[in-house]
Amino acid sequence: MPQFLRGFLWIQLYVLVSVVPLAFALLGETPPGRDFVTELSVALGFVGLAMLGLQFAITARFGSVAAPFGMDVVIRFHRLISLVAFAFVLAHPILLFVTDPATLELLRFWDAPWRARFGLASVVLLVALVVTSVYRTRLGLSYEVWKVAHGVLAVAIVATALLHVQLVGYYVATVWKQVLWVLMSAALVGVLGWVRIVKPVLQLRQPWEVVSVEPERGDAWTVTLRPVGHDGLRALPGQYAWLIVDGTPFSAEEHPYSLSGSTEREDGHVSFTIKALGDWSAQAGDIEPGTRAYVDGPYGVFSPDRNEAPGFLFVAGGVGITPFLGILQTMADRGDRRPITLVHAGPTLDELIGLEHVESLRDQLDLELVLVLEEPPDGWEGETGLPDADLLDRVAPDRQRTRWQYFVCGPPPMLDAVEEALEQHGVPMEQIQIERFDLA
Repeated sequence: MPQFLRGFLWIQLYVLVSVVPLAFALLGETPPGRDFVTELSVALGFVGLAMLGLQFAITARFGSVAAPFGMDVVIRFHRLISLVAFAFVLAHPILLFVTDPATLELLRFWDAPWRARFGLASVVLLVALVVTSVYRTRLGLSYEVWKVAHGVLAVAIVATALLHVQLVGYYVATVWKQVLWVLMSAALVGVLGWVRIVKPVLQLRQPWEVVSVEPERGDAWTVTLRPVGHDGLRALPGQYAWLIVDGTPFSAEEHPYSLSGSTEREDGHVSFTIKALGDWSAQAGDIEPGTRAYVDGPYGVFSPDRNEAPGFLFVAGGVGITPFLGILQTMADRGDRRPITLVHAGPTLDELIGLEHVESLRDQLDLELVLVLEEPPDGWEGETGLPDADLLDRVAPDRQRTRWQYFVCGPPPMLDAVEEALEQHGVPMEQIQIERFDLA
């Protein structure tokens, strides 16, 4: 089945499941109707609850779900749709208060009925989840602390909301409707159990070991792992995986990194090039060979293997070079001589991560390397500034634009600028692959 059709079907399924609670409420005998605003508030609450429950499935890293879109797109959808669900859930009590101000008494948590307590708790916890997610860096929360808190809050929100629905009981009074809600709740628990228990247990059976840790330009390190007792990953060049070093699969301290080595290695070794950008990555150089590790992957659709083309233009900014390191090495190992233009951009020459690796492959590839520096050294005769439309004019002739595939990975401002420039030059959107790699 074509990927675009799979994506369309997943979207339809998401919409269908989001309105399932409404179907539960309307099937069979229904209670007496109330005023429109009250019923609207209930409908928004039901749909918002279903959307929140679906977040467990969206973030579970199911390969079949992510395949048509890419995990980065799925995560961005998760962030956006969570805000929509938040608005729906928040509208539920607000509309009730507007319609019947007497219901404001239910905010007196200490003497409110339990159905109201659970409802209020769910909303308060949801506000806490949204605030800590949107303002994580401003609040000074580390990724690891935030991730644990995010998971705990998410479970508590859905659990208290389900208890609120059951105790109110207006649209779930019959036994068979209660059974349907129990089954839906069980499905959510099943997804959570898979993510937090079953999957980590399976990962324990496929450990990895650190083979080497090599320094790179730009305050980065390349960590190479070997599979222990298994065959390793079956990945496409350009994909990424989640890495846990010196911990267990149950650990909250896992981080996504692109596979920066060849996916054609017969020994199953994988490499990740890690730039010091945070608390954990700043210590990558201290990892000792022999350290136990775990890898969850591969993920991602940022791969030339998914796109047949006579040639490629790669645009990399900063640490965005890492997926291209793996792509170029894989193409060299395969003897792939399709023409490639690589635009490698960075602040200074010393910060161009992986430059030596790229240059060492030039004899094995039909590769044109274009270096772009924001702060060039004296006597520099290459490109300067940031990748822009003028640069693309020089490195991507008109005859290539309708046939080549374009891959772009780097800081968000550069991604937006390059994407806009390509669109202005008439490059079809289906030939532009953007990796917005911000999953934290």
